Amino acid sequence: MIVGVIKETKEFEKRVALSPDVVKLLKKKEFEVIIETGAGEGSYFSDQDYLDAGAQVGPASAVFSSDVLLKVNLPTLEEITQMKTGSACISYMYAYQFPEVIEALNKKSISSFSMDAVPRISRAQKMDALSSQANLAGYKSVILGANYLGKIFPLMMTASGTITPSKVLIFGAGVAGLQAVATAKRLGAIVEVSDVRPETKEQVESLGGRFLTVEGAETVKIEGGYAKEVSAEFLEKQQQLIKDKIKDADLVITTALVMGKKSPILVTEDMVKSMKTGSVIVDMAVESGGNCSISEKNKTVVKHGVTLVGESNLPSLLPVNASQLYATNISTLLLHLATKAGFSLDLEEEITKGVLITHQGQLVHEFTKNILTK
Repeated sequence: MIVGVIKETKEFEKRVALSPDVVKLLKKKEFEVIIETGAGEGSYFSDQDYLDAGAQVGPASAVFSSDVLLKVNLPTLEEITQMKTGSACISYMYAYQFPEVIEALNKKSISSFSMDAVPRISRAQKMDALSSQANLAGYKSVILGANYLGKIFPLMMTASGTITPSKVLIFGAGVAGLQAVATAKRLGAIVEVSDVRPETKEQVESLGGRFLTVEGAETVKIEGGYAKEVSAEFLEKQQQLIKDKIKDADLVITTALVMGKKSPILVTEDMVKSMKTGSVIVDMAVESGGNCSISEKNKTVVKHGVTLVGESNLPSLLPVNASQLYATNISTLLLHLATKAGFSLDLEEEITKGVLITHQGQLVHEFTKNILTK
């Protein structure tokens, strides 16, 4: 079985789907691996690194003839036209947002598997790219915030006086939010956290953060680790709490996502106006619409005296680690689905059923079908 990796073409993307170390693992399992020339440069992996690991390195045209294409981002329509009919593709897809890509894959009978659809179950943890990348993003969000903030994080007692610690307010205690809590605490900040899921309180407190409880949180419906449904009444109560707390915050980090929908607005322009001059907001949800109403995708801007950081691809700012972790995730999924002889799919097995989007010319993923037929 031939596994191919092409250079990512999405703007601001530095990651690559396989690292040289993981190529060695696949070679031991008797897969053939071909990497597009220069595919790893953004992650500081040279062509020679891949050659030393046992991969072939060649032009994109050679990679597209592989049996399975491994990518970080959704394949483009142009890439799909170059792929072999009846082959396979594994990448992030968020397929419910891209019906035209589903149609193109089905026209070529390409079996597609989505890394963002890996079930949140214990035996799939090593395949969970959303968590591995969110972990890095949470760390980087704090480092970015600290960089733009005009003051230090920790309490510091000096001969010239005492410097009070910075206050960090984090919305969302998922993987990214919890890593942000841990990183901000290590840097010495006072950290407060708001989340619609009351069960995250213990995790936040175990990392040294203070959990902000919103009345009515127990009514929020959770599915796959994400908030599925949040009432208008609850959002109003949460926003009132945010209004009270955001005025004193030096750094605000927002991470709130709703699966299959635009991110909820948590920070309004009026709230930004109420913040201290020189404070910072890192909007980690900017790729899916943003949690701050005035943040701008892939831009860092100053509005009302507040710096708004809108990096849409935080893991790509740590490309070495991000590619290493993603390569482990995607290769583990590949080895679950296939052997050197090819794919052997059990369509009722939980992981396979969860990640398989298109197969034999049909859209087979139930969640995606439900979204697209609404």
